[in-house]
Amino acid sequence: MAVPVEEAIAALSTFSLEDEQAEVQGAGVLVSSERGATNSPIEYGDVSAYRLSLSEDTKALNQLNALIQEGKEMASVLYTYRSCVKALPQLPESMKHSQADLYLETYQVLDMEMSRLREIQRWQASAASKLAADMQRFSRPERRINGPTITHLWSMLKLLDVLVQLDHLKNAKASIPNDFSWYKRTFTQVSVQWQDIDSMREELDDLQSDDMVNINCIVTQLLQIFLSTRWAILLNLHVEMFRVNNVEDILQVLIVFAVESLELDFALLFPERHILLRVLPVLVVLATSSEKDSESLYKRVKINRLINIFKNDPVIPAFPDLHLSPAAILKELSIYFQRFSAQTPLVCVIFKALTYRTYQRHYLIINHIGTIRAEHDDFTIRFASSLNQLLLLKSIDGADVDWCKEVKGNMYDMVVEGFQLLSRWTARIWEQCAWKFSRPCKEAIPSESNGSAESLFDYEKVVRYNYSAEERKALVELVSYIKSVGSLMHRCDTLVVDALWETIHAEVQDFVQNTLATMLRTTFRKKKDQSRILSDMRTLSADWMANTSKPESDLQSHGGDESKGNFFYPRPVAPTATQVHCLQFLIYEVVSGGNHRKPGGLFGNSGSEIPVSDLKQLESFFYKLGFFLHILDYSATVATLTDLGFLWFREFYLESSRVIQFPIECSLPWMLVDHVLESQNAGLLESVLMPFDIYNDSAQQALAALRQRFLYDEIEAEVDHCFDLFVSKLSEIIFTFYKSWAASELLDPSFLFALDNGEKYYVQPMRFTALFKMTRVKLLGRNIDLRSLISERMNKVFRDNIEFLFDRFESQDLCAVVELEKLLEILKHAHGLLSKDLSIDSFSLILNEMQENLSLVSFSSRLATQIWSEMQSDFLPNFVLCNTTQRFVRSSRVPLVPVQKPSVPHAKANFYCGTQELNSAHQSFARLHSGFFGIPHMFSVVRLLGSRSLPWLIRALLDHISNKVTTLEPMTTGLQAALPKSIGLLPFDDGVTGCMRVVKENLNWGTKLELKAKVLRGIKEIGSVLYWMGLLDIVLREVDTMHFMQTAPWLGLFPGADGQILHTQDGGDSPVVNLFKSATAAIVSNPGCPNPTSFYTMSKQAEAADLLYKANMNAGSVLEYALAFTSAALDKYCNKWSAAPKTGFIDITTSKDFYRIYSGLQIGHLEDSVQVSSNNFEILGDSVAWGGCTIIYLLGQQMHFELFDFSYQVLNVAEVEAGLLSQSHKNPHVAQGWETLLEAMKKARRLNNHVFSMLKARCPLEDKIACAIKQSGAPLHRIKFENTVSAFETLPQKGA
Repeated sequence: MAVPVEEAIAALSTFSLEDEQAEVQGAGVLVSSERGATNSPIEYGDVSAYRLSLSEDTKALNQLNALIQEGKEMASVLYTYRSCVKALPQLPESMKHSQADLYLETYQVLDMEMSRLREIQRWQASAASKLAADMQRFSRPERRINGPTITHLWSMLKLLDVLVQLDHLKNAKASIPNDFSWYKRTFTQVSVQWQDIDSMREELDDLQSDDMVNINCIVTQLLQIFLSTRWAILLNLHVEMFRVNNVEDILQVLIVFAVESLELDFALLFPERHILLRVLPVLVVLATSSEKDSESLYKRVKINRLINIFKNDPVIPAFPDLHLSPAAILKELSIYFQRFSAQTPLVCVIFKALTYRTYQRHYLIINHIGTIRAEHDDFTIRFASSLNQLLLLKSIDGADVDWCKEVKGNMYDMVVEGFQLLSRWTARIWEQCAWKFSRPCKEAIPSESNGSAESLFDYEKVVRYNYSAEERKALVELVSYIKSVGSLMHRCDTLVVDALWETIHAEVQDFVQNTLATMLRTTFRKKKDQSRILSDMRTLSADWMANTSKPESDLQSHGGDESKGNFFYPRPVAPTATQVHCLQFLIYEVVSGGNHRKPGGLFGNSGSEIPVSDLKQLESFFYKLGFFLHILDYSATVATLTDLGFLWFREFYLESSRVIQFPIECSLPWMLVDHVLESQNAGLLESVLMPFDIYNDSAQQALAALRQRFLYDEIEAEVDHCFDLFVSKLSEIIFTFYKSWAASELLDPSFLFALDNGEKYYVQPMRFTALFKMTRVKLLGRNIDLRSLISERMNKVFRDNIEFLFDRFESQDLCAVVELEKLLEILKHAHGLLSKDLSIDSFSLILNEMQENLSLVSFSSRLATQIWSEMQSDFLPNFVLCNTTQRFVRSSRVPLVPVQKPSVPHAKANFYCGTQELNSAHQSFARLHSGFFGIPHMFSVVRLLGSRSLPWLIRALLDHISNKVTTLEPMTTGLQAALPKSIGLLPFDDGVTGCMRVVKENLNWGTKLELKAKVLRGIKEIGSVLYWMGLLDIVLREVDTMHFMQTAPWLGLFPGADGQILHTQDGGDSPVVNLFKSATAAIVSNPGCPNPTSFYTMSKQAEAADLLYKANMNAGSVLEYALAFTSAALDKYCNKWSAAPKTGFIDITTSKDFYRIYSGLQIGHLEDSVQVSSNNFEILGDSVAWGGCTIIYLLGQQMHFELFDFSYQVLNVAEVEAGLLSQSHKNPHVAQGWETLLEAMKKARRLNNHVFSMLKARCPLEDKIACAIKQSGAPLHRIKFENTVSAFETLPQKGA
C-alpha cells in the first residue's frame, strides 16, 4: 500500500541531517572553473522596451563591459606571466652540435608567448580607441540629454582602471622584456638556417636595417616599443582622447563623480572604492594635460579635496602583491605629461603632503581590532535576532501586515549592514597588505632566520618578518570575523531572499507611486520636461497590479491627484538591472538637466530650482538603487566580500627574487595558522581552520579568475604540505595539553598546598571540542575528516610515548621502575581524558602491543624481560641489601660486573609530564626513589607486570636460584677440600686472640681466595633473590587484602578469628547472585518485559563470577613457594653438603658440611669487612646472611651452625673472658683491638637469628615431610598456619 505524499514528507521532516560539527570554517565554495549564475553579464537587452532613447548608450555600455571582461583576462595573463628564459636548458660543451636545435625549440616556445603579448598590445590600442570615442561622444556641444548614465560612468572608470593596471603590470614585469630580448636573439640564430630569405624578412626584426617593409617586422618593432616604454597605454589613451576634440567635460564629470563618491562613501563596496582611488590620479593628469582650459578642473573640484583624498589613502591595492601610490603616479606621469607638470600647485602640494607623513596607524589592523570586535559581536547578535523574527514570521499564518513589513525591513537593513561591514573589513586587509608591501621590514631580522638581512628574499622582508605577533593575531581575528559573518549570511540565503525582494519592491513602489506622485503635484507641476521624466520613471517601474488603494477602473489612469499614499501588497518581485539603470539615469537627468558643467556636483543645490527636501529624497533613492544590485546578487556579493585569496599570491616577488616558489614559512596563510598553534591562545584556537579558507579562495581565483592550472597545482601542493604540518602540530599541542592536564591532576595536593606559587602547576583550559567534531573540513573541494586524522596521530603518539618510556627505563637501573610507573600512570590518565572526546585505541591494547604481549599464549612481556635482564646483569651482582631499611642500594665500590647500557634517550617535555614545570615537580618525587629499591618499587613492579607477566618473572628468578645452587656445588666442593681434616672447638685459654689465631691457622684458604669470593657472591645473589621474593610477598599480600576487602561483601565472605575465611550464608548463594536472581525475577514477571533471555544470561554470569572470585581467594605465598623451590633444588646436593655422620653422633671435628664452609666464609667476611682498606660489606651487604642461613636452614643444619660457628664461638669466648675479668676486677678491655670485629660478629648473629626466625615461621621443617600430594592429586594441608596454603603442596616431594 502506497504511503500518502503528505505522510512521507512529514516523516522525512523528522529526520535531522545536521551533525555536531561546529562552524569554524567559512562558507563552502566549490572549486570550479565554470562561471556561476550570479556572475552572468548584464547586457541590458530590454532597455529598448522602455522607450527612453538609451539604445545608443546601452550599446556602448555593453561594448565597454565586454572590453572590461577582456581586459581582466589580459591582466591575468600579464600578472601570471613567468619568464621562459629561466627554464631554458644550458647545453654542455659536448652537445654544442645540438645548439641549433635548441635555438629552434626556444624560438617556437617564445613565439607563443610573444603572440599573447601582441594580442595584449592590439587589445589595449582597441580599448583605448573605443574609450576615447565613447568619451568624445558625450563631449559634443550639441549633446544635452540622454547620457551618460551612472552605469556608463562606472563602466568608463572600470575600463580605465583595467588600462591603468595593465600599464602598471607591464612596467613591473621585468621578465617580459627579457623574454622578448631572447626571442629576438633566437630568431636571429634560427634565421641563419632558413633558406627562404623572404620568409626570413617576414619575421626578422633588425633595428639596424632601413628596409622595414614587411608588416610582421613592423608589428615586432611596435611590440618592442610598447614593452620598453613606461606608461605606454596611458600615453596612447591620451593621444586617442585628444585626437579629434577635447574631452575635458567628461573627464571632469568623472573626476567629480569619483570625488563625491569617495567623500560620501555612498553605496560603495571596497572593489569599487579601490577602482576610484586607482583611476583618480590618472584622471587628474589627463584632465589637466589639455591644451586649453586646463585650470577649469580646479574651479569645479577644489584642490584641497583632491589632496585630502590622496593623503587619506597614500597606498592603494592594485594586485595581490602590487600596490599603487598616488604620489608616485603623479610624480612619474608628470615626466610624460608636460602640461600637468606645469600645474605646480597640485604637484607640489601633494608631494609635500604625502612625503613627510606616516599613515601606519590608519593601515594597521591592530589599531582597529577593538572596534571591529565590537562591531562583529553587535552585528551577529542583531542579525541572529532578525533571522529568528523572520523564521517566527514564516511559521505564523495571517500575521499583521505592518509587523511583516517591519520584520522584513529589519532583515534588509541587517543584510545591508552586513555587506558594508564585510566590505570595510576586507578592505582593511587589502590596504594593510598594500602598506606592508610598500614598507618592507628594515629592522633587525629575528633570530630564527638563517643568515643576514641581505640574504633574505624581498618577499620575506614584506611578509614573513613584516608582521609582528600582535599583528598576526589581529589578522587571524579579522579573517575569522569575515569568514564567520560571511558563512552566517551565506547559510541563510534562501531564508532571506523573499524578505529582501519584498523590501526592495516596497521601496521602489513607495517611491514611484507615492513620492513621485507628490512631486508631480507640487514641485514639477509646471515643468513639462521634468514632469515627463518623472512620469517615465513611474511608467517603467510602478507595479499597479499590487496597488489596492485605487479602484479597478482607475488603474489605467493613474496620473490624477491622490490625497493619501497608495497601499500595495508586498510582492517578492525585485526590479531588473535595466530598470535600476534607467531609474538612475532619469534621476540624474532630473537633477542635472543634462548639464555636465553644473556646479555643486551631482546633487548639489547650487543653481538648482528643486527644493532641498525633494533633492534629498531623490538623492536617497538614487543611492539605494545603486545598492539594490548588490542585494539582488546576494550570493555573488557575499563571495566577493569574503574572498581573501589575494593573501596567497606572490607572482611579482617570485619574479624579482628569481625563485620558483617560496618556502611555506613565507606564505601568509600558513603564517597565520602557525601563529595560532604556536601562541596556543585559547581564544584563537577554534579559528585555526579559518586561514585555510584563504587557500580555498586562492584556488578558486587561480581556476576561475586567472585560469592558470599551474597556480592551482602550486596551491594544492602547499595545502597538502601545510595541512600535514597542521595536523602534526595540532596533535602535538593536544597531546601536550592533555598530558599536562593529567600530570597536574596527579600531583600531590599537599605538595601544591605547601607552595607559594602552586598556580604555575595548573594548566590553563583550552577548547579543542570544536576541532574534535570536525569531520568535514572543506579544503580545495575535498572533505577531510580532521577528527579521524587526529585520532590516528594520537594512537601513534601514545605508542611512541610508551616506546620512549620503555627505552628510557632500559637505559637506567631497576630503581627507575617507580618513575616509569608514574609516567605511565600520567600517560594513562591523559589517555582517559582524551578518550572522552576522541575515539582512540584503549590504553591496555596500546600498552600490550608495545610490550609485545598480545598473544594469548605469551606470558612474558618486554617489561618483564627487561626487569629480569636488569636483575641478572646489574641488580643482583651490584646491589647490596640493607636489612634494617628493607632496601637494596647500589654498592659504592666499583661494580664487580660491568654493565653496558644504551644512553638515556631525550625527548620533548610532552613525552614526560607535559611542561618543564610539571617535569621538575614530578622529577623531584622520582628522585626520592632513585637511589634504592624497596617496597615502593615492588608495588610498581606488581602493578606494571600484572597477574599475567609476574609469574613468568617469578619462575625466572627461581630458575636463577637453581642455577646458582648448581654453580656453587663444585666451588663448595673445592672449599671443602681446602678444609683441614680436623677442627675442634676453639679453646678458651688464650681468649679472643687465641681463638682468632686458631681460626687463621686452620682456615688457610690463601690459595682459594678467588674461589672464596665467587662462593660469597653466589650466596649473596641467592639471598638477594629470596629477600626480593619476601618483598614481593609483602606487596602481594597487601594487594590480596585490598582485593578481598573489595569483593568479600559481594561474595558473602568475612575473615574468622584465626584467619579462616567464613561464609555469611551456609549453603546459600552469595549476595551478588541473590541480587541478580531477584532482579531477574522481578523484571521477567513484568508482562511488558521485551527480552527476558538477556536477564537470565546476566544471572548466570553472576554465578560464574561468584565461582571465579571465590576460587582466587586462597592465594599462595610467593616466599613459601620460593623456599620450597630452593629446598627442592638443594635436595640434589644434600648428600654432599649435609652428609650423615658415620658414628651416628654429631661430628664436631671432621665435619665438612655446608654450615662449616659458611661458618669459615662468614668469619673471614666479617674480618675483612672491619678492615679500613677493604670494606667488604659494601660489596656483599646483608644478602650473604639471607642466602647462607636459608641454605643452612633448608639443609637442616641450623642447630649445628649455631653450636659450631666460629664467630659464635669467638663471641662466647669473649663473653666468658669479659665475665672473668670483671670478677677479678681487672681491666675489662683485655680484648682490646677486637672490639670492631666482635661488634660485627654480634650484628651478624642478630641478623642470622632474624633470618632463622622468619624461616621457621614461613617454612617450618617439621611440616616438610607431611606436606605432600596424595595419589588422587589432592593436597595435604598443614596442621599449623591453615590460613596459608603451603608452597610444598604444589611441589612433588622425594618418594611421592
